[in-house]
Amino acid sequence: MTDHGRRPVVLFDVDGTLVDSTYLHTVAWWEALRQHERDVGMAKIHRAVGMGSEKLLGHLLGPDRDPEEDSGVTEAHAVLYAAWWERLRPLPRAADLLRACAGRGLAVVLASSAQQNELTVLRKVIDAEDVITAATSSADADAGKPEPDILEAALQQSGTDRERAVFVGDAVWDVEAAARLGIPRIGLASGGTSAAELREAGAVATYDDPADLLAHLDGSAIAQLSGR
Repeated sequence: MTDHGRRPVVLFDVDGTLVDSTYLHTVAWWEALRQHERDVGMAKIHRAVGMGSEKLLGHLLGPDRDPEEDSGVTEAHAVLYAAWWERLRPLPRAADLLRACAGRGLAVVLASSAQQNELTVLRKVIDAEDVITAATSSADADAGKPEPDILEAALQQSGTDRERAVFVGDAVWDVEAAARLGIPRIGLASGGTSAAELREAGAVATYDDPADLLAHLDGSAIAQLSGR
């Protein structure tokens, strides 16, 4: 086992947690659905962002949708979202938060379900490659959140078991996925989901954004994991 595999791990969602991209995903899904003659309100779409693509479309369109159309909508979303890549920005102090976790002796793993080319862009936006131990993409799991597959893949990559992990995410679906594995969940409201909704879904604590979590790191579940 590698050295980092012996360390406790902090699993981070990326979109809406470390990178300010949730509303861009919302607009991209809205337009992709319109291109396929599906008119879904942005508020409803926003609340589904964070799910895997297949689950998101099932959630938005219901059981009567034609699954054969899913790939076309998903591809349209990817093209539309890619137009924003150069303007993506990290959320406040995202890189500093990752480095603070690493400074406490914790492995930092990105538990993302983004496509690999998109994940490459997101990692550049975060700009903390020096402390990222591992990262997942959509290719690492059969099912997206709220199924826990991505988190299981991230744990496997880190070489750490779920009893020595904490998860940080911004969506109800993130929290639910971590809850299914019994991993303590920290919720960030930076993706547009309220602290109350995140707590109701099972978050052990909530913060406004990465900067807020960093400011209160000593009293967080991350500090408990590191023992300091």
